[in-house]
Amino acid sequence: MKLPKTYNYLKKDLDLIESYLMDAIQANHPVLREASTQLLKAGGKRIRPVFVLLSSQFGRVDMEQVINVAVSLELIHMATLVHDDVIDDASLRRGKPTIKKQYGNRVAMYTGDYILARALETITQIPNPEIHKTLSEALVEVSLGEIEQIKEKYNWDQNIKTYFRRIKRKTALLLASSCKLGAMTSGLSQKEINKLYHYGYYIGMSYQIIDDILDFTSSAEQLGKPAGNDLFQGNITLPVLFAMENEEFNLLVRNTFKNPNEVTKEQMGIVIRALKETNAIEMSYEISERYLRKAFLALHDFPHNKAKITLEQIAKYIGKRKQ
Repeated sequence: MKLPKTYNYLKKDLDLIESYLMDAIQANHPVLREASTQLLKAGGKRIRPVFVLLSSQFGRVDMEQVINVAVSLELIHMATLVHDDVIDDASLRRGKPTIKKQYGNRVAMYTGDYILARALETITQIPNPEIHKTLSEALVEVSLGEIEQIKEKYNWDQNIKTYFRRIKRKTALLLASSCKLGAMTSGLSQKEINKLYHYGYYIGMSYQIIDDILDFTSSAEQLGKPAGNDLFQGNITLPVLFAMENEEFNLLVRNTFKNPNEVTKEQMGIVIRALKETNAIEMSYEISERYLRKAFLALHDFPHNKAKITLEQIAKYIGKRKQ
């Protein structure tokens, strides 16, 4: 089952959010407008708006607030994608040329900044300082995660704790905040808000670990970018950290990346095959599964309504994701 099918009944609300997103990025300057529109039309699962919508359905739904929160979070996510592509010198995203590739670094950075500014402008329409505080705290953490990722590039001696902190900031926090903010808009208790926040956090951790596994196990066509691209860019993920417990693989990686700019496609192929010969992929899947089990537990006390069923289906999908 494809992920969007699990929440197909939300299509009307998601279409409305999509139209608000399109309105939000309509810049006066044609280049900014064109670049932002291109990014939006590239698509995506819109999982952050979905989490906002679903979390709001455990209380009194205030659709205006839900839409503003969902639009803001998705715009923040879009902005981080643009900035990521500049940092990683990425030419493809979802199989299509990045804004950085088409327009250059300067336009890409300003496009990301513009989209972020529109996100902040959108959230100010909600007169709730706690929502503003939650969003700003998440933004600070996301920024710290991006800096940390740059700092840890090609650091073969980093530990797993550093990796977990990085993916929490990079991926899990925005998903957790989506659930939390959706819950806040519908007047849930603090206990309920916390449980939904933890569901989003556990899902985000699992999702990113699966992403990092697929970087080695999927084809370039499935990924929309070269296989092993994260490692090629110096981003050391969980499968690599586990594989480096093997002395032969550890030595191979360190020797291969002595001069990162000179690593060839053939050398990357050797490293990927060597990683697959260790038990790193299996160990990484097990960690992902642990987070998913915690996500299910976080939902345990909620009423068995359509929103809960959908959140559980999303968790199941993530555990079986192949691309």
